[in-house]
Amino acid sequence: MSADPHFKRVAIIGLGLIGGSLGHAIKRGKLAEHISGYATSDATRKRAIEIGFIDSAATTAAEAAKDADLVVICTPVGALGAVAAEIEPHLKKGAIVTDAGSVKMAVIRDVGPHVPDGVHFVPGHPIAGTEQSGPDAGFAELFDGRWCILTPVPGADRDAVAKLAAFWEACGSKVDYMEPRHHDLVLAIVSHLPHLIAYNIVGTADDLETVTESEVIKYSAGGFRDFTRLASSDPTMWRDICLNNKDAILEMLGRFSEDLSAMQRMIRWGDGEGLFNLFTRTRAVRRSIIEAGQDTAAPNFGRDPTHATPEKK
Repeated sequence: MSADPHFKRVAIIGLGLIGGSLGHAIKRGKLAEHISGYATSDATRKRAIEIGFIDSAATTAAEAAKDADLVVICTPVGALGAVAAEIEPHLKKGAIVTDAGSVKMAVIRDVGPHVPDGVHFVPGHPIAGTEQSGPDAGFAELFDGRWCILTPVPGADRDAVAKLAAFWEACGSKVDYMEPRHHDLVLAIVSHLPHLIAYNIVGTADDLETVTESEVIKYSAGGFRDFTRLASSDPTMWRDICLNNKDAILEMLGRFSEDLSAMQRMIRWGDGEGLFNLFTRTRAVRRSIIEAGQDTAAPNFGRDPTHATPEKK
């Protein structure tokens, strides 16, 4: 018999893209009787109430978490420890505490010591997002068909893990489980490294003295344009990810640097066969992603070029 995904009271701490989308998804699925929310900005709290993805806005994280059966911390990774310390005395016995951070070892390190006996800590990571941020960026469909990875700590309550998994599935996600350290290594290559490359390429273009800013913008081809989309992601979030997953990221940056050097050699020495084989192999990876349902084969990534509204996928 599957676990019940419904909660009487859910607290969402952090009301940006992920927190807002989660609130919308909970409302869509009628998964909670009441959603309390907290953000550091009074304007954000007010806007969340206006949009309607929370039922009440608390002025502190502790107030939001009080009496909640599920607490989801959706702040940048660097703020998780401080939030956990604040809400610790107010957590309800039997409550589930989880997060949405892209790094898991640091979350366990920073949040774990502040989880009282009788409260269930199940770290999580919904792998979904856009380059948009803030309470207006959220939408209920963000998690539909996307993976949510749970990384239960040793001794985690099985019923609590099953209930949280059922909750994420009811929000539209597919759920998988990973060991925390392995999660951080996997995300370093599939998410963190691509973003860092994008930030670096856009920064390089901005620094070039021989190319004017107007030329960069005017003649942006698809490749550079899509790098700018990644590079426009929340700076606070990505700073915290770099600082809290540095070992795995540095390992992947090292591997990438070696492969980039190999490509430089192929270009320098005119190794057309080597370049063709590399491009053929990587093209197959793209096809595998489409076959797995994690993107669309539609031209232009499924975007409608006649509309200028922000992409939501």
